[in-house]
Amino acid sequence: QVQLVESGGGLVQAGDSLRLSCAASGRTFSSYTMGWFRQTPGKDRDFVAAIGWSGGRTYYADSAKGRFTISRDNVKNTVYLQMNSLKLEDTAVYYCAAVGLLWTNYGILSDGGRYDYWGQGTRVIVSS
Repeated sequence: QVQLVESGGGLVQAGDSLRLSCAASGRTFSSYTMGWFRQTPGKDRDFVAAIGWSGGRTYYADSAKGRFTISRDNVKNTVYLQMNSLKLEDTAVYYCAAVGLLWTNYGILSDGGRYDYWGQGTRVIVSS
């Protein structure tokens, strides 16, 4: 069992930066690939980024490439999402998730249905 708690969301202006954190419980955190997803009202949950167990492999959605960076600290049992150059369209509730795989292909890791555990979400609002 893994429990995930996100933090770091808030109200920012377009062009600003924000770092989200996701703290995980359990001693097997390093056994999980971690992902970030986001959701806006009335829409499906969209993949943002994923990071493998060691932190050495990452995937990003096209919307996140060049602006967002996913990282993890297996000592602190925490995964981060650094978001730079935020845009209005980045406004969403951001969720972290864990899947019991060390790593796999983009098709699986970008599919929220593949993840085993989810946090409660943290809201990010980007204003003009």
